[in-house]
This record gives sequence, structure tokens and C-alpha cells, in this order.
Amino acid sequence: MSDAYDVVVIGSGPGGYVAAIRCAQLGLQVACVERENLGGICLNWGCIPTKALLRSAEVLENFHRAKEFGIIAGEARADFPAMIQRSRGIADKVSKGVGFLFKKNKITHLTGTATLLPRPGPWRPHQVQIEGTQGRSVVETKHVILATGARAKSLPGIELDGERIIEYRKAMTLPAQPKSLVVLGAGAIGVEFASFYRALGVEVTIVEFLPRLVPNEDADISKELSRAFERRGIQLLVNHKLTSAKAAGDKVAITVEPNAGGEAKALEAEILLVAVGTSANVENLGLEAHGVALERGFIQVDGDNRCAEGLWAIGDVTGRGLAHVASAEGVYVAEKIAGAHAPEVRYDAIPACTYCHPEIASVGLTEEHARAQGIPIKVGKMPFRALAKAVAAGDPNGFVKVIWHAETGALVGAHLIGPGVTDLIAELTLAKTTEVNAESLAYTIHAHPTFAEALRIATEDALGHAVDL
Repeated sequence: MSDAYDVVVIGSGPGGYVAAIRCAQLGLQVACVERENLGGICLNWGCIPTKALLRSAEVLENFHRAKEFGIIAGEARADFPAMIQRSRGIADKVSKGVGFLFKKNKITHLTGTATLLPRPGPWRPHQVQIEGTQGRSVVETKHVILATGARAKSLPGIELDGERIIEYRKAMTLPAQPKSLVVLGAGAIGVEFASFYRALGVEVTIVEFLPRLVPNEDADISKELSRAFERRGIQLLVNHKLTSAKAAGDKVAITVEPNAGGEAKALEAEILLVAVGTSANVENLGLEAHGVALERGFIQVDGDNRCAEGLWAIGDVTGRGLAHVASAEGVYVAEKIAGAHAPEVRYDAIPACTYCHPEIASVGLTEEHARAQGIPIKVGKMPFRALAKAVAAGDPNGFVKVIWHAETGALVGAHLIGPGVTDLIAELTLAKTTEVNAESLAYTIHAHPTFAEALRIATEDALGHAVDL
């Protein structure tokens, strides 16, 4: 006799574990299948352990600047193995935290690889086969939530060997600090690892096919990040394609060419980090028997995140990135299944954060996209060099840029780069979600001196009455 559940969640990342817990809170019997550690990529190999590494890099850089602040400090140098060990310890701690939450909410944790079996009939429960270390078992369920996430992908002709040519997982657990690193791809993952390794003194080169770093961000953000990285000694090769990469001994021989044609460049580094996107984890799930549609390898869903009768998909496996999007979708789907009130996910108000130095955060449309759509806009900007708190903190680089609708006063987009902006973006996300207008934000009293004042001053600038600029 198979065990029976109301909901089986496949995957325990920020989408899966949140969906499982919310289903349990709503009174449903829930099981979650996970083949690795609880928490998925985010908690084990992404969001959390990378921030631990970046924090170590930040502390090291602050030591190097101690004299600027009137502090005499001894020599500071990176203990690379200790940094890695700290990062892995934090990942283990937060993963165990998910296990605690599962026990608290009486969620059954099934360890193994899940496969959907062909459904016996249109009104019959779904059957999920779990292949684990204890053998094979089958459970029945009314609903299945697919939250299997995505994995790093490479490019044709570039073979990841796990030693010299690697993806982000290996970059977090290298046995020794390299002397040189080439990063292929200037998205969030690429620039975060470039920032981390450069802080340790590694010679870093970024190769990006598109014309600028972080190409999904506002063009002004890309320009500011390029200037900051160049000041830090990071070599930038944008508008370039990698044509060959071959590991030999303790080095990788790399060839890149300008997209517009011209002379090829030969690069050499101890490590080539490939950070060019992700592929959905859909293999061996048994989707074919259920008529689940794929596009570019990602599961296609309707407006309710449903991909077939009784089957739902959330997070990276659908092609939508970001852990917090997966979590929001997990809550939404859980509430839909339980018949509870389920506010729709506001995909137009999703904050995006990149944790390099300087940090980047954004929400809504870029200025370019807003103008292309014919939206009448007012743009305001507050440089941190004019902000008292930033100057006092010794971190005056970067800015806040806000884009308001010229007629309705609604927030169209916001783009920030500089100290602490991944926290500042929350206020602007709330403004966009709740339709706070420019005047309301401009006349909201912000404490002084704070970094948050930059949001008010940038908005005043858009309205034409900034007194601090």
C-alpha cells in the first residue's frame, strides 16, 4: 500500500521548502522529496554560502583600508581554506534549519530522486516513485509541485573538467587560492565571483559576449560597475566571445575574439570559471507521460503556475530566476491548492540584487525600456558622494537612480549601485507594489544621516526640488 499525501513537493530549495511549509500550515498532508541536502542550490551552493565568502572578502578589504580610518593594524591576509570552511559551515547550518522547520510543521522528508509515474486514470491520484539509498518506493498524492531548480550550463566546445575549467560550485570549494582567474559571463554569478577573488589579490579577467557588464541592469549601472571594477584592477573584455579553452597542466589556455572581428587575444589563467546561465533540472522526472510542455528546456506554466492537471511548477525550473521569486510562487501555489486567499505574484515588482563590491539592486523597468515603451518619465539621481553618511563611512561611490511616471507619479523603476543597496531596494519595491507615488516618498521623513536618505533625495531630484544637490 502506497503512502498517500495531499501534496508532494519535488525539490527543497527556496521554492520547494516554502511551498511545503505553507501547504502544511494550511492543513495539508505534505511530503518533500530531495536528493541532496535540504535547501537546494540557494542555501547550499548559491545565495547563502556565496554571501559568506563575499563577507570574508569585505572584512579583508576593510583591514587593508584601516589606515584611512585612523587605525593602525597589522598585516592582514586571506586564509583561503578557512574562508571556504566558514562558508560551508554556514551552508550546513541553514540547511539543517530547513530540516527543523520540516519537523516543526510535520512534513515528511523523503530522500532520493523522484519520478512521476504515468497516471492510472484522470481521476486517480498521481504516483511519485522515489529512488533512494533505502531502495525504491512509491507514494500517491493529489498534487505535485515541481521545484527542481536549475544547474549551471556550459557552452558548446567548452568542457567542464571540475579542476581547471569549472562552474560556480567548484569555485566555492577550490582546494587552494588561485593566482589568476578568467570569468566567462558578466551576469550576477560572474561579477560576484570576480569581486570575491579580486579582493583576495587574484588577477581577474571578465569576458562578456554582450556590450556591457550585468547586461540586464540599467545602462548607468553597468557603466558605474565597469569603472569600479577597473579601479580594482579587474580586466574587462566586453563584446568578446570565447573561441577555445584548453586545460594543460596547472593552467588554462584561452582564446577570445572581438565580436566585430579583429585580432584574437590569448589569455592564460589557473582557473576558467564558466558563468553563462542555467539549464532546468527536468531530466528523468517523467514529464512526457503527463503532457508537460517545455520551452528552451524550461517547464511552461499557466497563470497559476500549473503545468498539467494536479501538477504545478515554481522557481528556476520554469525559467524564472531568483530565490525570492520561487518562494513567492511557492506560497501562491500552496494557497491555490488549499483554496485559500492567494494574492498574485507581482512580477513587475521583483527586486534583483547582485552582491559584488559595489552592490547592485534594481526593481521595475530600466530607463531604456521605459522610453522604448513610450512611458512619460521623470528621472532623478542621488550620487553617494553627495550623501553625508556615505562620505562618513568612507564609501562614497555609486548612486541611487529612480524613474517615476511623469503623469501618475507611480514608480516605474529604480536602479542602485553602492554600499548597502541590496537592503535599500526594499523600500522602493514596497513603493512599486503599493503604488506609493513620488510625492509621498519625497515628503516621507527619512532619518539623518542614513543611506536611505538617498531614496528621498533622488525622488526630490526627479520632481525638481532636491535641496541636497
